[in-house]
Amino acid sequence: MDLQNKVAWVTGGGTGIGRAASIELARRGAIVAISYSQSREDAESAVRIINGEGGRAAAFRADVTRENEVAELAGLISEMFGTIDLLVNNASVTRHIPMCDLDSATEDVWDELYAVNVKGMFACAKAAASRMKKNKNGAIVNVGSIAGLTGLGSSIPYAVSKAAVHGLTKSLAQALAPEIRVNCVAPGAVATRWWKGREAAMNALIGKLPLQRIATPEDIAGIICSLLEQEAVTGQILTADAGQTL
Repeated sequence: MDLQNKVAWVTGGGTGIGRAASIELARRGAIVAISYSQSREDAESAVRIINGEGGRAAAFRADVTRENEVAELAGLISEMFGTIDLLVNNASVTRHIPMCDLDSATEDVWDELYAVNVKGMFACAKAAASRMKKNKNGAIVNVGSIAGLTGLGSSIPYAVSKAAVHGLTKSLAQALAPEIRVNCVAPGAVATRWWKGREAAMNALIGKLPLQRIATPEDIAGIICSLLEQEAVTGQILTADAGQTL
């Protein structure tokens, strides 16, 4: 799929991987709708970068855990830009809880992470898919994690929620075919603000990786755009971890 003039909705598009994906999509010719929950200044600065480079972008606030807000946002994006062709389901949260500390993985933590990381992605996919089906062509990329493959991560609830994202990808790929392709990228360690305060652990990991590097948000953004472009690929989980899971 040629991304030129396609309308792309990026959730959590103001920071980290979402920000890099928003900027890269615009550089490939897409019109970008950046949604955020709390990071308004970051989202608006990404919009300024895109518009300053001659692209088209706008920022919108919505809580992906509230289906009514998601539906309203999809309507606003369609009203402003005419439709929704692409969705990057990036918005996620985590809690850093030692894997062995089962008591701290409380019901509230489980509910929060599942609400954003899984149910929020489903709500956004549902809202976008209704527009994509009218065009008989669309693509979705969900942002998972190698935590969902290995069971190890910042916490048990996070790892399990990302495994659910991988399952959601396969289910949606079947449910929305043939008009809409749905894939997932599963990054390993990426140099984003999630590592703030834990830089030493991130740097220590480098020596254990076959490629001897931590991925950048721009690395993952390039993969996301490529998955959106590939018309013969759906239901796939693409691991991008510098060889960590080899």
